[in-house]
Amino acid sequence: MHRCAIVPVVLALAAGSAWCQVNQEMIDKVAAGEVQEAYASWWGFDAEDATACLQAAIDSGVPRLIVEDMGSPWIVTPITLVSNQEIVFEAGCVLQARRGEYESTGATLMTARDVENVILRGDGATFRMWKEDYANPELYAKGEWRHCLQLRGATNVEVHGLTLSRSGGDGIYLGIGSEGRTNTNITIKDVVCDDNYRQGISVITAENLLIENTVMRNTGGTPPQAGIDFEPNRPEERLVNVVMRNCLTENNASTGYFFYLRALNGESEPVSIRLENCRSVGDGSMGTGVVTHETLAGGVSGTIEFVDCIFEGSRNAGISVSKPAERGLVRFENCRVLDCATEMLGVSPIMLASRLGGDTAVGGIEFDRVLIRDPVDRPPMSYNDQAGGTPLRDITGTLIIEQDGEQTTEEITDELLAEWMPVIALKDTPRLEVDEAALVPLAPETPIAPDEARWPVVRRAGIYLLYANAGDDVRFTVSHQQVGRYAGEDMPVVVTAPSGAEALRATAPFKAEAEVGFIAPETGVYRVSLDPGANRFQIANASNPMALLLADGAVNLIHSSGSFSFYVPPGTTEFGVRVAGQGPGEAIKAALIDPQGEVFGEVDNQFQTHQFEVELDPPSQGEVWTLRLEAPSGSTWEDHYVDLRGLPPLLSAAGTPLLVPAQ
Repeated sequence: MHRCAIVPVVLALAAGSAWCQVNQEMIDKVAAGEVQEAYASWWGFDAEDATACLQAAIDSGVPRLIVEDMGSPWIVTPITLVSNQEIVFEAGCVLQARRGEYESTGATLMTARDVENVILRGDGATFRMWKEDYANPELYAKGEWRHCLQLRGATNVEVHGLTLSRSGGDGIYLGIGSEGRTNTNITIKDVVCDDNYRQGISVITAENLLIENTVMRNTGGTPPQAGIDFEPNRPEERLVNVVMRNCLTENNASTGYFFYLRALNGESEPVSIRLENCRSVGDGSMGTGVVTHETLAGGVSGTIEFVDCIFEGSRNAGISVSKPAERGLVRFENCRVLDCATEMLGVSPIMLASRLGGDTAVGGIEFDRVLIRDPVDRPPMSYNDQAGGTPLRDITGTLIIEQDGEQTTEEITDELLAEWMPVIALKDTPRLEVDEAALVPLAPETPIAPDEARWPVVRRAGIYLLYANAGDDVRFTVSHQQVGRYAGEDMPVVVTAPSGAEALRATAPFKAEAEVGFIAPETGVYRVSLDPGANRFQIANASNPMALLLADGAVNLIHSSGSFSFYVPPGTTEFGVRVAGQGPGEAIKAALIDPQGEVFGEVDNQFQTHQFEVELDPPSQGEVWTLRLEAPSGSTWEDHYVDLRGLPPLLSAAGTPLLVPAQ
């Protein structure tokens, strides 16, 4: 075998480093096409930084390249693959990220972009990065894309036998290539993805994908933290003819097999996904979760099938599905849900859910001889109706319920579903639009100082309306904070004047507080747009009247305790105030308080949507009501939602001036 000897040398290298001299004779034969199989060490080896050596070996285009076990790792900065090449990593070979490098948040150990006909073999070989370094904000900018291996727009690629571990992102990432090109004809077999930061595997877009005999375990660091996550980013991406067979997810911080398909829609290519004999064991959230867009127009069509799969010991439900009944089919055949969610209040082994904003029935799910073993006395299936009053439809099949060693078979019928999962219809009070140009300030009866006001803590994008007179020195602060371990970057704060012109563009640094200020060029209502991504923001110390706009429905709040006021215009005879937690395990406590300070209604540990339904007789003369939010008494408190129905969708900190329609 054409190998070099590793010897200590003293060139321009540190003492004790290993070096392998270049074998120019064999390199020339590769270039001449005389040799079809080569060893990477022909291009040299440097134990401190082998990037140039390995990249040159790959760039040679030799049809078959063997990367030897050199006795110490191939320490490299990002490596790029080429087409028409098989690379064999010998048993014991380690490809290791060079420590202190990979400063770019998207720096990946190995990338196959727009290539074809590539085979990576590595039985007993390892790709390894420095997850703990990338998670340290003193060393690296926060990011979740420092993957071990990424395929982007690749065709005819096989990955065999490798262990991919301790990345700053995913073990394997399958994303789009140039001009939106999808990955096609991809095989991942006998692979282990261990202790990665974001996902074992992320599949953004793929057609003809086979994942077989693959283990995805110990993922943890930044959400979603799944074993494998199928999550397209755009409607034109696709998940077509995807098969997983004999795979295992284990001990991941979140869901084992996650299908988050909300970015696909009714115009997208229908999905076709099949899992055979796959297992989830001890995953930190669900065994498997399927989520499509909540609307009929937004929901993707197609089929997701689970055959002979096992979901065991997950902290949350073994199976969770949220999708429109008329869009596609999710099917479980001869699957087993074993001892899941045994310590979670309000959760069943199988959970169905509607989402806020849903406009159609939930369902299109078939359970064919699905066994549920559950030590807890509860319905085997429950419904988290976030949208409120959303019906269930087209849920069929048979469940085999095992408790205390005894089994009973239940045929799923509409009557049984109604018993297990009664749908609580909410009065459909419509949302109102607001004429921003017609808003004027209303002074509170008991004003408080700006620095005493507690404004909502908003997660994801939000819009505030602000009233100013021409020449006002407008001031407020923005606190831009992290949620969990989500990546973040400086957040633009864009202020638009009543005329539509941009009055200010400022920046709120990530994980910091910033003061925003400008001189109002005109009188009227200004828009303040903020978008922290998956993170959160909160305003404070507002010099002028402000209100959070709930124009698109329920606003996503997080850890937002306090009292918040809203205006009930003259002539109003009925309205609704909706509150909801994130779902089972994430609830909210809320009280609605009338203008006299009396509690109209109160809920606690509320995870589904609850609507305070108010009827006024006589009609309102124009009055201020208050919504008080607190941590639930017996559940986790994190994400929660507020929606105003039949009212101007504006929410302000109690004790501050409101914005109300001009009389």
